Amino acid sequence: MTRINTRILLEQLCKQVLTVQMKAENRFGNHPAAALLHAPVPGSWSAMQCLDHLNSYGKFYLPALDKAITRAIEEGSSPGEVFSPSWIGAKFTRMMQPGPDGALSSRMKSPKDHRPVIQPDAEMVLPEFIRQQETLIALLQLAEKVDIQKVKVTTSLSRFIRMSAGDTFSFLTAHINRHVLQAEKAIRAFRPVNEAV
Repeated sequence: MTRINTRILLEQLCKQVLTVQMKAENRFGNHPAAALLHAPVPGSWSAMQCLDHLNSYGKFYLPALDKAITRAIEEGSSPGEVFSPSWIGAKFTRMMQPGPDGALSSRMKSPKDHRPVIQPDAEMVLPEFIRQQETLIALLQLAEKVDIQKVKVTTSLSRFIRMSAGDTFSFLTAHINRHVLQAEKAIRAFRPVNEAV
């Protein structure tokens, strides 16, 4: 697996999350509810369904990361200079991360407990998503104090499956990038009624 300087990795992830946060604040927030709730084709997700899906993962992973990092700080963990992704962490991240051209390497079915509601409330979902990005940035900064290779985080797949904090941050950020891209495409596909002819 490719080794990377830990500080560089955390800075890169932080920049990606900040970019997503700015998109949510400046782009998504400037569209009418009809655009945010528009599904491009039957069975596809609207922009708000994409964010609602991401919020469900954030509700699980952000407290889990906070708990693991806080405990590591209390136990005297010190930063590792280099991070090496595990094979499963690298695989999950690669599966989720859009390519440079925005293409997705694979399609996958969302677990039942992370599927969005049919008509999310944009006034609740969007602010929650922005708050979660702020929290994720704060956790990435806090993680500079610990060894993200050794700090382990429970996954949403099973409490018996754990990944390093570094793998968890990488996967989570790639997953966010994937669905924010999907949300942007859904918004671009929207045509107001007076333009729909």
